[in-house]
Amino acid sequence: MGPRILITDNDLGDSSLEVDILRTSLEAQVEVRLCRTEEEVLAAVLETDPEAIIVQWAPITRRVLEAAPACKVISRIGIGTDMIDSAAAAALGIPVVNVPHYCTEEVATHAVAMIFALNRRLLQLDESVRAGIWAATSHAPEIQQISSLTLGLIGMGRIGRLVAEALAVWGVRVIVADPIAGHDPYERVSLGKLAAESDIISLHAPLVAETRHIVDASLVSLMRQRPTLINVSRGGLVDTHAVVAALADGRLSGAGLDVFETEPLDLHHQLLSVPNTILTPHAAWCSSSALPELRRQAALNVVRSFTTSGGQLE
Repeated sequence: MGPRILITDNDLGDSSLEVDILRTSLEAQVEVRLCRTEEEVLAAVLETDPEAIIVQWAPITRRVLEAAPACKVISRIGIGTDMIDSAAAAALGIPVVNVPHYCTEEVATHAVAMIFALNRRLLQLDESVRAGIWAATSHAPEIQQISSLTLGLIGMGRIGRLVAEALAVWGVRVIVADPIAGHDPYERVSLGKLAAESDIISLHAPLVAETRHIVDASLVSLMRQRPTLINVSRGGLVDTHAVVAALADGRLSGAGLDVFETEPLDLHHQLLSVPNTILTPHAAWCSSSALPELRRQAALNVVRSFTTSGGQLE
């Protein structure tokens, strides 16, 4: 028999795609669970003694990892790995792998679509027409010519670069706050300068200790242009209370948010009542090609781990 593999959770389907790949390639013994809490994951790990774990959202904590001495690899169904205690995994010698390239175009497109929809007040104009109000100039004072704007990117990886290129075509000035130097034509600035000069702020950073609540009340206080905020990365990058307050009092002119600190978003959340927002359900990554590719690559990461170097992990 092949290796024991635990799929802790997967809200993208019934896991049959992943199971088929693992059984066909490795003759694996696959257990599929619907874990949500640390205790549920811990119970599943103690029961199955997995040699590999595939996880989407369930917390893979130090307790979980210490209870899985046979585990040789953890594969994330997604890009971010903030639900995994990566430091504990590294200390225990367990590689953590993800699927970093499956939705670059999709997420960048989602961010750009939000930028243009908010700038052009498309939702408000659509609502007016549906209400029988034909007023082409009703939002003219709020709509800025796109070429006059400055886009501030917090984080400049593959997705951020696509967003920058898309907006630069329209003559938008692009500035970037990122500790990693880049080989591109865009000016690197401090976070404070980015906050002060940007008309649009778009987040494209991973969620780590240094970036948690990178957009907070302190950063909002530096904003001079009443910018629009876009977040298609991780909800924890934003202090939601500070953003709600800034939207309510006009220090932010709008927000396009695909990710939230707690998901799904509560139906009574304050974000639902502040003006000029577009809220989507962590869907920026999704397309007809991205969905199966994500699931396939998460499973293949495990297959590769057991089939390289004569069956040993690299």
